[in-house]
Amino acid sequence: MISGTTLIQHFERFASPQLAEKWDHVGLQVGDPDRPIKKLMTTLDTRPETVQEAIDQGVDFIFAHHPAMFHPAKDLDTRNPQNAMYAQLLAHHITVYAAHTNLDTANGGMNDWLAAQLHLSNCQPLVPAGNDPVSGQPVGMGRIGDFAGSMNAADFARYCMRIFNVSGLRLIVNPADRDRLIHRVAVLGGAGQDFYQRAVELGADAYVTGDVSYHFAHDMIANHLTVVDPGHHIEAVCEHGLAQLIRQWQQENGWDFEVIENRINTDPFTLMTAADKK
Repeated sequence: MISGTTLIQHFERFASPQLAEKWDHVGLQVGDPDRPIKKLMTTLDTRPETVQEAIDQGVDFIFAHHPAMFHPAKDLDTRNPQNAMYAQLLAHHITVYAAHTNLDTANGGMNDWLAAQLHLSNCQPLVPAGNDPVSGQPVGMGRIGDFAGSMNAADFARYCMRIFNVSGLRLIVNPADRDRLIHRVAVLGGAGQDFYQRAVELGADAYVTGDVSYHFAHDMIANHLTVVDPGHHIEAVCEHGLAQLIRQWQQENGWDFEVIENRINTDPFTLMTAADKK
């Protein structure tokens, strides 16, 4: 049986906290990492509903992508649902660890998982971030690669709906580009609108990212970049990706604890269509 500290040390050689953005809050969020791990759950988000799932499943270590304490607590008033969640975690001796933008940047991490879902080949980082402090290999945020399909903008958007299993998405396309076939695709999990010009510079026909705002969308159209916004929640690919990674390390190191994946959909948005007017 290993402690959370042992797992964290191993993970941080894979995705060093030094790769995280300065504004980010990665690493230990809640609890005592020196406690032994008996059952671990991977999740995109640590929310009251996922914490309750962890309690029901007897989990003692939550490995999340998004930080649980993204916004610092100003008090510990448990009438606040977020504070009540922290109290539940502490009462049930559940440790929470988060790997956010360091996992986004690490080789073999979030954006490689998303690129694999899109079936991209010959991938390279979209936004270079220097060299990994452990391996010395080049790293970067997002990926750009070759797309083997032969699709126009609308077909590619439908393709993204299928592979990311979303009920809808936003397609941003210049009318002059609707029939242009897509051969080179960039992807960046989460909110990646700030890097669309980098996708243009690297010759992307399409860019897949979330949380695109109105004025950025106009600029994307002006730059003849087709953009598919399937939302932020597609990063839930990390739940399986992290679980598989940890299971691999278990085999390599003889670690003995159970690993499960979150089963609750934490996407806060419900897509409404014209059919819902009735």
